[in-house]
Amino acid sequence: MNRREAIFSLSSLVASLAVAPNLRAAELKNVPLETAMNADHLPQPALQEGYRVLTNETHRKNLAAIFDRLIPADEHGPSASEAGCIEFLDGELAGDYGTGAALYLAGPLQPENEEQLMGSPQFLAPPVERYMTGLNALENWAQQHYQHPFHQLNAEQIDHFLTAMEDGKINLGAEVNSQAFFELMLQNAREGYLADPIYGGNKNMAGWKMIGFPGARYDYRPYIDRRNENLALIPVSLIPDN
Repeated sequence: MNRREAIFSLSSLVASLAVAPNLRAAELKNVPLETAMNADHLPQPALQEGYRVLTNETHRKNLAAIFDRLIPADEHGPSASEAGCIEFLDGELAGDYGTGAALYLAGPLQPENEEQLMGSPQFLAPPVERYMTGLNALENWAQQHYQHPFHQLNAEQIDHFLTAMEDGKINLGAEVNSQAFFELMLQNAREGYLADPIYGGNKNMAGWKMIGFPGARYDYRPYIDRRNENLALIPVSLIPDN
């Protein structure tokens, strides 16, 4: 499944580049200045204590199988899982993003109006719950149809599944909107591939190197007048130098 052009469109880059969902959620809170300066919610190196949410190995392998079809390895760079997108997702689900700290999760007063105006129903479950429910349903589907784990499907079978899932033609049960779950995984795979490596993904800044993004540089003034020129800048991460 070749989605590289869609994944690295300008809109995806602007939405994901260098800023992970945990930080976006924190920025939406009313944080006193002195608390903000303490950096509890500011970028921190990814934890090395093992998986905190995605503790089920089968779930991780299934996610990797999907992510690696959304962003496959090729001559331009590594696959999503090779770039650390599973580790990135685990970190995000373990924090404010996973708990839906920045989301409105109370039910709509008039659901029928919401669906008519917004085009889709509101999801009342936070991302971590949507993932756990979706991954369980995904594995149940694979066992029912193939009698083995989802990650053991071949590339053609996974592509067919994802295409149908994107079109809303896969039934994962009443609790899972398969089309919305596909969109959630695609969004998070993009973010993990393009976010600052401090969040666990974009290992070795592979995503940034592929698209020519110079990273979290402090000052661009020396380059402002150098238009249409390949500056060959080495990407810079938020991770402090050792």
